[in-house]
Amino acid sequence: MKIAIGSDHAGFDYKTEIINHLKHLGHDVQDYGPSNADSVDYPDYAHPVASAIENGEHTLGILICGSANGVAITANKHQGVRAAIAWQNEIAALARQHNNANILCIPARFIDMDLSKKIVTTFTTTDFEGGRHANRVNKISCA
Repeated sequence: MKIAIGSDHAGFDYKTEIINHLKHLGHDVQDYGPSNADSVDYPDYAHPVASAIENGEHTLGILICGSANGVAITANKHQGVRAAIAWQNEIAALARQHNNANILCIPARFIDMDLSKKIVTTFTTTDFEGGRHANRVNKISCA
């Protein structure tokens, strides 16, 4: 699977570990930055990841910042993007199953590295259930 990933400074260490984890699972990962842990503005990295999902370059995206709120808010400005914050494994599964989320947002300051990897694995291996959920998902876009 082709996965786009980005973070801010608070999520940089997690991003590095998650990239290695995803590659170990056999995914093709494109890192949209940043390239170090210096302070940055999260929209500068969330927008390119969201654009890559919006235009079909990648199947799924992952964004990481301190609370995950900033990157989620930014990503959800893009049509066709359904960015979901997950701090528990079950939330990641439900985001895929019920909401067809295509970007996972991880709150690096609130979960540990091992849990973040479990959440990423769940997100990338869980399918959208469709059915009754498809009608709801189809009502999300404003366009």
